Amino acid sequence: MGLPHSERLTSRHRRVRDVLAARGLDALIVTTPLNIRYLTNHVGTAGVALLTPTSVHLLVDFRYLEAVRLVQASACACPALRVREVKTSYDETLVEAIAELRATGTSTPGFEAAHMTVARHGWLRQALETRGVGVELQAVERAVEQVRLVKDDTEVSVLRRAAQGLSEVAGEAFASVRPGVTERALAGRIEEALRAAGYERAAFETIVAAGPNAALPHHRPTDRALAQGDLVVLDFGGVLDGYCSDLTRTVSVGVPAADARRLHAAVLEAQAAAIESVAPGVSAPAVDAAARAVLGAHGLAEAFGHGTGHGLGLDVHEEPRIGVPRPGTSPAQLEPGMVLTVEPGVYVPGVGGVRIEDDVLVTDDGCEVLTAVPRELLELG
Repeated sequence: MGLPHSERLTSRHRRVRDVLAARGLDALIVTTPLNIRYLTNHVGTAGVALLTPTSVHLLVDFRYLEAVRLVQASACACPALRVREVKTSYDETLVEAIAELRATGTSTPGFEAAHMTVARHGWLRQALETRGVGVELQAVERAVEQVRLVKDDTEVSVLRRAAQGLSEVAGEAFASVRPGVTERALAGRIEEALRAAGYERAAFETIVAAGPNAALPHHRPTDRALAQGDLVVLDFGGVLDGYCSDLTRTVSVGVPAADARRLHAAVLEAQAAAIESVAPGVSAPAVDAAARAVLGAHGLAEAFGHGTGHGLGLDVHEEPRIGVPRPGTSPAQLEPGMVLTVEPGVYVPGVGGVRIEDDVLVTDDGCEVLTAVPRELLELG
């Protein structure tokens, strides 16, 4: 498992601390597993991190102590890490840690509002009051996610490899497309190919949507068998060293009908326009608008009902959101180091649909398409 070296973590800590300082906070309680990994290199299903101005406190139970020790003895050690073993409960141990920090001057810790339940927050607040700890927990949004938007060189390298590896998987998928194969069986073969190609796991539940089912953007594979003339949407991705890749191609079982060719050509043109628009300083909604304008010109505006893409990283759906701007929000501006998908699609109920998706890195002077799988409408089987 590849992990970033210590100096990368130091940079991440500094950037998150800058975000906290700008919001008047002097510590952050991190409960999201992927954010804990991003800041500490702790890979586990349980844990709490507490980032302070000078150190990082990691709360873990017995199951993870040796794993943390091994990482700390490597070049990937988390700088200024203080490990606290959880012997009772995570929340009780967290209260103890906050109480100790309060004694050293920490008074305004933030917590990840999007990831802490009301019940958990209420328990922590009551426990702190009972102990007489003069700390008011402050809700904070996107303190770590804001930093995760722009990938460092280590992350870009992993994301590039994760995207490039999908070429092999796509080849296996295309070879398995033929009449009589069920959606569910084809999805299983794709996931086997992901494991054979070295991915840790699928990044999400593989989508195989054939014929009329291709009109359902997030269709779950069924026992429907592929038939001659079907358009088949194949949407899959893998996790490599913790980072996600995501690819969609639409293929035809045998010779496609004229309408199928028309839909595919329109989506391919829309995707090309959106990718062409990706560059530093461009707003995320502008990329979406580029795809939407092409589909509108083809009379397909109403058939495109989702956003044009999303960020990629430790999560398969990260910021920035590449879609129509939400009221009252400031649209994200693209920066070098951001990695995102570009995936316009059209869906015609009762007939089928087309989606084409690639992973794209924003560079200093434009963008780099990381995935390298043919986009044309392949006639398979």
